[in-house]
Amino acid sequence: QVQLVESGGGSVQAGGSLRLSCAGSEYTHSSYVMGWFRQAPGKEREGVAEISTGTGSTNYADSVKGRFTISQDNAKNTLYLQMNSLKPDDTAMYYCAAGYSWVGPLQIQSYNHWGQGTQVTVSS
Repeated sequence: QVQLVESGGGSVQAGGSLRLSCAGSEYTHSSYVMGWFRQAPGKEREGVAEISTGTGSTNYADSVKGRFTISQDNAKNTLYLQMNSLKPDDTAMYYCAAGYSWVGPLQIQSYNHWGQGTQVTVSS
């Protein structure tokens, strides 16, 4: 059974940084892609960044390119999202996800398992 547990969220001022972590069970090794999504109140869940667990190739939403970096530590079964130069528009619940078949860049349909989320709040 795949389990994903996010941590690292919090409240920061604009321009600050946070690093999110996602601890996965050993079964995440079988996943093809892992990613970070976010959902702000009243908005749809959107893809932020994803990484192929095999090749390490990445995709980023245009809104976070150059500011966020996704990475993985396979030995620790952990996924990370380094977030720099945070903006108030980055405020959202951030979710970690794992999937077995990739259907396109940052597509929710690629993902089968989700964490409970960690809140990120950026104040101006």
